[in-house]
Amino acid sequence: MDWFYRDEPAEAPEAPAVTDAPLTVAEVSARIETLLDSPDLQDIRVLGEVTNFKHHSRGHLYFSLSEKGGGSTAAVIKCVMWRSDADRLAFEPEDGMEVTIAGSVRVYAPHGTYQIQVKSIARGGAGEKYLLVEKWKKELAAEGCFATERKRELPAFPARVGVVTSETGAVIHDIRTVIARRYPVEIVISPTAVQGETAHSEIARAIERVAGHVDVVIVARGGGSFEDLFPFNHPDVVRAIVACPVPVVSAVGHEVDVTLADLAADIRAPTPSAAAELVVPDKKDLRLALRELKGQMGAALQAKVARAQDDLTGLRDRLRPQRFAKKVEEKRQATADLADRLERAYATRCERERLVLSGLRTALEGRSPKALLARGYCVAEKDGILVTSVDALAISDRLSLRFSDGRSKVIVERVDHDGNL
Repeated sequence: MDWFYRDEPAEAPEAPAVTDAPLTVAEVSARIETLLDSPDLQDIRVLGEVTNFKHHSRGHLYFSLSEKGGGSTAAVIKCVMWRSDADRLAFEPEDGMEVTIAGSVRVYAPHGTYQIQVKSIARGGAGEKYLLVEKWKKELAAEGCFATERKRELPAFPARVGVVTSETGAVIHDIRTVIARRYPVEIVISPTAVQGETAHSEIARAIERVAGHVDVVIVARGGGSFEDLFPFNHPDVVRAIVACPVPVVSAVGHEVDVTLADLAADIRAPTPSAAAELVVPDKKDLRLALRELKGQMGAALQAKVARAQDDLTGLRDRLRPQRFAKKVEEKRQATADLADRLERAYATRCERERLVLSGLRTALEGRSPKALLARGYCVAEKDGILVTSVDALAISDRLSLRFSDGRSKVIVERVDHDGNL
């Protein structure tokens, strides 16, 4: 771990000229502030133990940082973390906790003291790993590993549950106990180391090994420090979870611990026991639901039978002999009434049509050529062609005259036009 202390002092500023006039307190404070503005004391990281911690009601954090195990003679530096930075912390420091802080030295002139204005805090000496996890988080987020839209629903009734965890310890025992009590199914253990330098590779292989043989996978381990849970932040584990063909439930550490594996999993459980409860239903709930369904089906069947009985009673009533004979008589009477109405309507219609035809006959007869001939008119034809004008006649033409009761042949002796009369 790099320490940002310097054994050799920074180059001292040129000493002011000695004068008889004393310096004011403000002048001394300004000179101290100038000295502490050295780049060596800005944006530094310091490892130490938290003491005198206070979480102010306004959200600011006040504490001191001392040497770990240094006793009463240990060096102490006062620290402050403003609320805007404290709100981003994933945990709250406490007295005795070893942390790595990042910040800059500032002078607080009203009290004549200096303190570190803290921007971030990491547990223990794991500052480098915290930074590495943040880097991985950004890279994996860019790949879509934590996207909500890729999260999958758990199967309602899994036949096999895969468990990726250590073969020893309480985790596998808790999962087996819960599943056996709630909904006994086959459990397939894919053992792996859950901490250590190569644990991330083993965890990823364990997920890949079991993925194709189960309906859902639980990735679990008990609680531990950030260092203990570090393998579950590794990109190899995250990508193995994302690539798993079946849903993955993570149960890593305590509820307050959030690893990148938790963010990538389809569902996160606060404990391994809670993960087991999530992946299988409860047979007690299923029995209760079945009883409710049975009751609903029975009630529906009874209602259907009651409706069928009502229909049958109504049909039986309609088919009784007396009732049937009455219905037939009613239909016969209705048919006779209809026949009478049709007959009367037909007679009326026929009389109306006869009057219409008689009128038409009279009109046609009035316009008939024979009627005209009967009144003294005749029709003249020349060579079989009707003569309609004297212009068609010449002296000595032979004409055929048609009367109402016969014909005659005549010879034209003279042709007179109306204009010449």
